[in-house]
Amino acid sequence: MNARTAVLPAFRRAGWHTSADTLRLPGPPAELALVPEVVAAADRRWWEAEALAHEAEFRPADRRRLLARALDLFTDGTVTIGGSLVQGPAEFRAAMWATAGVPAALVDRWCGLLREAVPDAGVPDDALSLVSLPGNTFSCLESVLSEAARSAAVWVRPSRREPFSAARLVAALLAVGWPAWRLGLYPTERRTLRGLVRLTDRQIVYGGADLAASVRGAPRLTVHGPGRGCALVPPGTSVPEAVAWLLPLVAGDGGRFCGNVRTVVCPGPGADTLAVALAVALAEALDALPTGPAAPWPLTACRPPGEAERAARGVRERLRPGDRLLTRRPPTARTGAAGSDVYALPALALLASDDPGHPLVGHEVPFPFAAVVPASPAGAEAIAAGSLFVHRPPEGPA
Repeated sequence: MNARTAVLPAFRRAGWHTSADTLRLPGPPAELALVPEVVAAADRRWWEAEALAHEAEFRPADRRRLLARALDLFTDGTVTIGGSLVQGPAEFRAAMWATAGVPAALVDRWCGLLREAVPDAGVPDDALSLVSLPGNTFSCLESVLSEAARSAAVWVRPSRREPFSAARLVAALLAVGWPAWRLGLYPTERRTLRGLVRLTDRQIVYGGADLAASVRGAPRLTVHGPGRGCALVPPGTSVPEAVAWLLPLVAGDGGRFCGNVRTVVCPGPGADTLAVALAVALAEALDALPTGPAAPWPLTACRPPGEAERAARGVRERLRPGDRLLTRRPPTARTGAAGSDVYALPALALLASDDPGHPLVGHEVPFPFAAVVPASPAGAEAIAAGSLFVHRPPEGPA
């Protein structure tokens, strides 16, 4: 993208459209075209007319073939977004770094995850689906693939913080021959999301607890809220082996996945001793992680001003009496030209209580963070019950 301000358009009514309503994006000068609810409502009526006019069968096998070709193009090809933004793989990776702080190594990994996620052919229905994406990772585009495979059409609401991956996937689908009337890219303000839920027949919505609560109630709505990932470390576990097992679970994917471990639970006999030893060793391992994009588990940079500081401060503010923050580095770091790349550095806290309602149990932030908790069997069970992702050593003790 060049130095002048460009507008990333919406895709609606089978064409790319700009808007009088725009949102400034992080990074180089760029704006995102927003679709007001009244426009989306008119588009729903247009789509119903188009759906009746296009009754040709779109077979499951053809959908799967086009999805696979589109993912190849998404990963390694050149697409045109909006008729003017020509984006090759290098430009896509540069946009992800400049706008979302996602290094190329993670872009490559997440593209690989998407390639593995091409859905099996099923029996499509006549639903207009909505997928509202998060800003933490574009691997959630997997839900767009699944809805494209089974729906009459899918509207994608991209993250306002990172819309380039969704726009690139829509452009890739169009380039391989996906029917344009079966696709939509609908960037909106958060308050418009409820309207999009009402306008569509089936919905998948990603987001935090507040956003998830704001849209509950639609009969065909699936909400992917906080994962609150935890790991259960059995008594007698070797601390070095446990650290080797836990480090990628905590630090992998920049700590941005809902399945990343946020709480490490040491239950049963000797829990206090094991928790302290494990917390100290894991904190040292997290302190040793470099910030460079070529690191084994690369970190992501924070682009919105003050985001890194707010996220790191939120951890410290949630500490209770008796809790200890064991990572020793400053909470944030700046690298790059004039300190333009700002990181919230990995953090680890040792908690004094196994209260499942502790504000740091399952606390999700856009960087690697974990709380280590010595727990009673009942406390461990309660924490695990509140987690969507519960990790255990592959075979007994780690």
